[in-house]
Amino acid sequence: MTTWLVTGAGGMLGRDVLAELAADPDAEVTGRTRAGLDITDPRAVRATVAGHRVVVNCAAWTDVDGAESDEEAATAVNGTGVRHLARACAETGAVLLHVSTDYVFPGDAGRPYAEDAPTGPLNAYGRGKLFGERAVAELLPHTGCTVRTAWLYGTHGRNFVATVLDLARRRETLDVVADQHGQPTWSRALARQLAALGRAALAGQAPPGVYHGTAAGHTTWYGLARETYRLSGLDPERIRPVGSEAFPRPAARPAYGVLGHGRWRRTGVPCQAAWQVQLAAALETSRFAELAAAARTPALVSG
Repeated sequence: MTTWLVTGAGGMLGRDVLAELAADPDAEVTGRTRAGLDITDPRAVRATVAGHRVVVNCAAWTDVDGAESDEEAATAVNGTGVRHLARACAETGAVLLHVSTDYVFPGDAGRPYAEDAPTGPLNAYGRGKLFGERAVAELLPHTGCTVRTAWLYGTHGRNFVATVLDLARRRETLDVVADQHGQPTWSRALARQLAALGRAALAGQAPPGVYHGTAAGHTTWYGLARETYRLSGLDPERIRPVGSEAFPRPAARPAYGVLGHGRWRRTGVPCQAAWQVQLAAALETSRFAELAAAARTPALVSG
């Protein structure tokens, strides 16, 4: 029996990781929500990590724009808190799978970023996440894995796919940014990959270091919205492309956040499916199916 700890267990990804591990008869899983474990508290972290073979860190400050006005608080979670987890894992010999982001890159590449590509965050959120990555690399050179992901959507919590389907009920057209490129990733697919990586790490089949946990292929927010509408039986022509300047935000966003997946070949863990395949599967789940059905009703209000 392998003991797993999932931090941030109340969030979109954390809940999917718990569900994935619950299907494994050889996994004994502890889930800790933010209320159950404050990862900025080193004593609480040390006590909670004790007795676990694998720790999956899904706890994070996810308010990208909010980090601009309170970088210290954001970094306390995304950086210092990760350092506490890494130190606790180092003391017990546990494997740490830490979830990070494409925002550690500047977004000025012309091809997918390799796992060892130079970093250069554009915003406070990215700087805090990079701090956390470096803590894992420093304190867990043999048992630490950072898994960068991007553009997550899923059954639980707020996300872009749910938002555009909800807005379809109330707006005839929708303006969506068409000059930011990334990889829409279903949180359930990432959860499955994280569980497989943890097992591979315990078996000595997955080297420590950085992995990129995103869907294959890439698109824009505009492309994702159109495909969401098309697969949901809605007219994709209702989506209109605009530039990022149409939606000014406190935090700069990378224009190109596409990640390469070369390191998975060393692990035996498969890369994720194409983003279109993931999206089609996700839209068949109850939450998205209900949103799509509501959007197809004739009670549309233009605006």
